[in-house]
Amino acid sequence: MKLLRVGTAGAERPALLDAEGTLRDLSGIVPDIDGALLSDDAALGRVRAAADAGELPVLDATGLRVGPPLARIGKIVCIGLNYHDHARETGAEPPAEPVVFMKAPDTVVGPNDTVLVPRGAAKTDWEVELAVVIGRTARYLESADEGLAHVAGYAVAHDVSEREFQIERGGTWDKGKNCETFNPLGPWLVTADEVPDPQNLSLRLWVNGQLKQDGTTAEQIFPVGEVVRYVSRFMTLYPGDVINTGTPAGVALGQPDPKPFLRAGDVVELEIEGLGRQRQEFKDA
Repeated sequence: MKLLRVGTAGAERPALLDAEGTLRDLSGIVPDIDGALLSDDAALGRVRAAADAGELPVLDATGLRVGPPLARIGKIVCIGLNYHDHARETGAEPPAEPVVFMKAPDTVVGPNDTVLVPRGAAKTDWEVELAVVIGRTARYLESADEGLAHVAGYAVAHDVSEREFQIERGGTWDKGKNCETFNPLGPWLVTADEVPDPQNLSLRLWVNGQLKQDGTTAEQIFPVGEVVRYVSRFMTLYPGDVINTGTPAGVALGQPDPKPFLRAGDVVELEIEGLGRQRQEFKDA
């Protein structure tokens, strides 16, 4: 299923995109799309049955904002330097273990919402990423297969980054990762049954119409199941938590000087095979 949330920010309603591409209203069946729904097999079964029966009301998508496909996110765990080609372009050694950092859930905006370039920013960068949404509580998992079994679905994430804040200002990466609007998510949460192999997805990103990233999750150093297993050894993952699994080559940081970092007025578009497409205009904060 392709689950999404539509409407004005803070007042989104749950919806479903059916096999014919028609937007359907879920608000009569479930209150929202969140961890509680994703961990409730019976509720998901009701959604699936209603969709299959064609019982869900049609929504007019004209002018309707698409919000983040997941409400009440508990935490966002991010994996850095997780693509062989991205490590090569930045001159970094592939890590022996996953590089883990956090993003605050309040960085999440809709897939087509405005992204704000922070005040004082000089090196704002783009990163298309596969987001993993947890559907079952995961703690101390033993295998990558167990990791995959705890995934409810997948989405497109844009891990916007301010490289000067991240790398040159001391401390941890968090200052360059948690600026307002720095995690557009969506348009859909695609349930795991529709993504039989998360290591065989193409990812692409354009800046002002120019293709910058053109990669595949096959390049991941630590695949999805292993990432979930690994993270569960250090923190408990709950339904509705999100893991951003890293970005392929093609970011501004890895390009020759002068590096083409983002500025107000730029337009970024990104997509992952089968998971939908985003478009953001950048403006000054």
